Amino acid sequence: MANIDLKKYKLGMIGLGTMGRNLLLNMADKGFSVTGYDKDLKMITKLEDEGKDHNLEGFSDIKKFVSQLEIPRTLVLLVPAGPIVDSVIAELKPLLSKGDIIIDSGNSHFTDTNRRVDELEKEGLHFFGMGISGGEEGARFGPSMMPGGDKEAYNVVKDVLEAIAAKVDNDPCVTYLGPGASGHFVKMVHNGIEYAIMELIAEVYGILKNGLGYSNEEIYKVFKKWNEGKLQSFLLEITAEIFLFKDTETNTDLVDQIKDEARSKGTGKWTSEVSMELQLPIPTINEAVANRDLSKFKSLRVSLEEAFGKNESKIDVTIDELEDAFYFSMISAYAQGMHLLVQASKEYQYNLNLQDIAKIWRGGCIIRASFLENIYQAYNKNNDLEHLFGDSDIQDIIKSHTKNTRKVIVACVNAGVGIPAFASTLTYFDTLTTARMPSNLIQAQRDFFGAHTFERIDKPGIFHADWNKLS
Repeated sequence: MANIDLKKYKLGMIGLGTMGRNLLLNMADKGFSVTGYDKDLKMITKLEDEGKDHNLEGFSDIKKFVSQLEIPRTLVLLVPAGPIVDSVIAELKPLLSKGDIIIDSGNSHFTDTNRRVDELEKEGLHFFGMGISGGEEGARFGPSMMPGGDKEAYNVVKDVLEAIAAKVDNDPCVTYLGPGASGHFVKMVHNGIEYAIMELIAEVYGILKNGLGYSNEEIYKVFKKWNEGKLQSFLLEITAEIFLFKDTETNTDLVDQIKDEARSKGTGKWTSEVSMELQLPIPTINEAVANRDLSKFKSLRVSLEEAFGKNESKIDVTIDELEDAFYFSMISAYAQGMHLLVQASKEYQYNLNLQDIAKIWRGGCIIRASFLENIYQAYNKNNDLEHLFGDSDIQDIIKSHTKNTRKVIVACVNAGVGIPAFASTLTYFDTLTTARMPSNLIQAQRDFFGAHTFERIDKPGIFHADWNKLS
């Protein structure tokens, strides 16, 4: 246990689970005097065991913990999102003074962060939300961090965050993003893109395994090779390794022993929900969320396969064509997420710098990929770019991959293989690149049955037609 006579600490971590401990170890590696608090004595013991080289110590008494922090006190919360965050803040408030700083680094919903900012500001406390990506490995050796909110408070801990962040070209993968809940909003969209890319990879797996009859070892080789080229990414790297992992109980490939029901913590759903509130489509992210939900109806899927027959059709595509289709679809997933950030920045007055977001996503985070350099360069040329499809260099990439994308999707449809995420990326592209959509008919229908009015293409104004004259 820590002794209350210890020197003051620059920062205190509340929540010493894997992420909290690893972040503290990372900070200690960089020479910062830090400590942690947890109600669970086992977590404190783990911190002190793993941090013995730095003499890291923790507290189980929150009053002693807070008393040992430098003024202004800086506290990072890494506890489950939701009511627990409010409970911890309520416990802290009587122990804090005006000017102290609370940083919520969990996956809190951005509306909760907005509320907490307002509530704590009235009491003279600084609060900001900061999304962290990279998992336990990232936390230990360099995550990507997305802080937003109180800039004055951010500047107090800026040196710590820049020191522990992942680095790309010596640039730290952290930066102040904007006011309010912008940090948690950006992290939410990051997770939505993560959902989409994971679903795309899973659909590729389904095509390789069921449509092309590849073994797990052959699938590993495909993903490994792809990860050495234009598709290089963290998610593809770990996916390749999954196919080599053996189950200790059966000595077979573990991936084959895992039940095909995907779980989630809700951040993908939040991304879908807010996109609908902002009326900005992100169909690939939506499909990724929906397909996780659909996977949970295991018994229904089994019974319906028995009723309709198992699909054993083979898909007539090459690995190179599939690689192109995945690249095209991955680009679309990133583009949808970035477009949502553009719209949210306007709606919520976040003043987001899309170049900075792409920059800090290039390293440390789960969705890091070589293509993020292309995204960074696109916004470097034009930070007011409304949509990634508007960048000329990205347009060239899309044009060179569209033909094979269409071939793969058509082949899957003809073979009866479900590829909701892949199909959504192509439909999204085809619709977004169509100057005149058939939506004029929808407006005519709405005006016919509900007198909802319409606009004309030949003159300004709002109009209504007397459709009953047709009768």
